[in-house]
Amino acid sequence: MKLVLGEEQRQLRQAVRSFLAAASPPPKARDGYDPAVYARLNGELGLSGLIVPEEYGGAGAGFAELAVALEETGAALLPGPFLATVFATIALTRVPDKDLLAGIAEGRLTATLARSPGGAGHLADVTAAPAPGGGVAVHGELTQVLSGMEADVLVVPALTGDGAVLVAVDLTAGDLTAGGVTRTPLETLDVTRGQAHVELDGAPGRVLGTLPAGDGVSDGVGDRMAVALAAEQLGVLRGSLEAIVAYAKIRVAFGRPIGSYQGVKHKLADMHGKLEQAESIVRYAAWAADAAPGELPAAAALAQAYVGRACFEVARDHLLLHGGVGFTWEHDAHLFYKRAKADEVLLGPPRVHRARLAGLLEL
Repeated sequence: MKLVLGEEQRQLRQAVRSFLAAASPPPKARDGYDPAVYARLNGELGLSGLIVPEEYGGAGAGFAELAVALEETGAALLPGPFLATVFATIALTRVPDKDLLAGIAEGRLTATLARSPGGAGHLADVTAAPAPGGGVAVHGELTQVLSGMEADVLVVPALTGDGAVLVAVDLTAGDLTAGGVTRTPLETLDVTRGQAHVELDGAPGRVLGTLPAGDGVSDGVGDRMAVALAAEQLGVLRGSLEAIVAYAKIRVAFGRPIGSYQGVKHKLADMHGKLEQAESIVRYAAWAADAAPGELPAAAALAQAYVGRACFEVARDHLLLHGGVGFTWEHDAHLFYKRAKADEVLLGPPRVHRARLAGLLEL
């Protein structure tokens, strides 16, 4: 097991951190998705193709490297479909498709993976039937699709007469109600990353392959998604802590920096302890995704059970320690708070993952 970053991973972290500090710092997150930033992120750093196999034009890196990148995008509150595209890429690496993987690796395509509302990895309520002109006609309703308004391609598990398959649906054909696809933006808590209600009424789709036996998003896909999300949550946690530590050094109350008061110091120490534990858990989970698939289910469940809650608690306390200014719309504290809460329940609330972990440990 390797929990310490190597030299190349540290260089990757510094490159992504420097890029985001200049191109997409946290205050810019409130402006929403910027395609130009996303194009540069992929063109200059190649992040979208990080875990895409080399045969499809990607870097062929592992989850240890992906976790490094996602930690930095989380700390910067990067808006847009990057995490959604990572989720879709994870599924596509299990059911490979040359065109989609190559498009993602080149930064030409953004994608999203449909999940069930509970996030437990069950098949979405979508069906696919053969279409007269070839391909399949996809029917179904998806109530919450991450980055559904920004993504170019929807990757969705669907049921056919022969079983479960993974289907790709083009979301860019015509306007938002063309081609059998209707997308409606949802009002979400996290203003930096949207969701959409997607209706598929005979939408033309392409079957990518047969899903592994199981619950439709199995064979480690759901676990790897949990690891990827935990890496982003680690970044949000770290960004929140760094922001309040910097503020505690300059905010003066009663003639002293607030960081010198015992109540603030102890709270910051507790937050730092959560960061250290979360980092160890994420590093272990990323290692398991790369090198120990037998340990991955428990590592992924632990990552979501602990890191999601720890991230929200640190973001909440960082907002409170800012005092009155932290509650204003002009301050960035609420952006971290909302991203942390949205991420905490994105793949199901922590209690779901605690129950799964308990079952895996036979408790």
